[in-house]
Amino acid sequence: MLWVKTENQTSITEFIFLGFGTLPDLQILLLFLLFLLIYIATMAGNILIMALVVTDDHLHTPMYFFLGNLSCLETCYTSTILPSMLASLLTEKRTISFSGCLTQYYFFGFLAAAECYLLAVMSYDRYLAICKPLHYAVLMNGRCCLQLAAGTWISCSLAIDITIFLMQQLTFCGPNEIDHFFCDFTPVIKLSCSDTRMMELITTILAAICTLPPYLLTLATYVCIITTILRIPSTSGKRKAFSTCSSHLIVVSIFYGTIMIVYMLPKIDTLRDLNKVFSVFYTVLTPMLNPLIYSLRNREVKEALGKVATKFSAVKRIQTFLS
Repeated sequence: MLWVKTENQTSITEFIFLGFGTLPDLQILLLFLLFLLIYIATMAGNILIMALVVTDDHLHTPMYFFLGNLSCLETCYTSTILPSMLASLLTEKRTISFSGCLTQYYFFGFLAAAECYLLAVMSYDRYLAICKPLHYAVLMNGRCCLQLAAGTWISCSLAIDITIFLMQQLTFCGPNEIDHFFCDFTPVIKLSCSDTRMMELITTILAAICTLPPYLLTLATYVCIITTILRIPSTSGKRKAFSTCSSHLIVVSIFYGTIMIVYMLPKIDTLRDLNKVFSVFYTVLTPMLNPLIYSLRNREVKEALGKVATKFSAVKRIQTFLS
């Protein structure tokens, strides 16, 4: 691969994750069970959304097209980190090769940046649907949806390619213990013997480009959406719309906020100690919450689930009758 380091460039061939530190066996078991349940729930929710979006004709709309993309992204995103973390908790084997570490960070960084822009695209789609309903079908046609989705997936690879290229130039000659549960940028470059000040500046700028514009766009679209909702005469309609918007904004703010804290703020000791906690929010919690917040509460998705349940029960009755 492009970012694999050769032996004559570094004296370290593998890293050791410190994870969540030295914990009693019971706490390690509880952590393993907790993250396992979260992983199962995340995978089940996102795969279910993808299956419904693909199979149900009523969900072949721009909104559910983007929700299907988000679920696909979350499935890959979660699988980049949680399986290896679960394996290290269960087996206590916490080593990862140099190339494996950079590979994990590549996919994590690429998918995290893609999610930032995809959430902004989804908020723009809702803005058009609510604030520009007469122009929505024309502006958000099939070609536009494909271009926005493809642009989200493709453009975000540039920032992570630059970061991986810069990390490839580093020399590692000292300790090899990563104070984290996955190969994140700051814990890895802390171990380098090279001067990383310029690299940290560049990656901070790249992180700002990947997070601030989509976050500001998301906030702006929701301000417009809320302004439009205030004109709704029905009190129950306002309440329902505000409930949906507030839950979306909470999840989006947690995701963007914790990423910006970890990657854009100065690396002072207090924040460095909290970064591991913040990382749990955007790597573990938001992928689990997104299917519930964005999809499973929607009437159309509930109806699609009802159809699947009805078909499944009918098939079971036929099988029982034939047997």
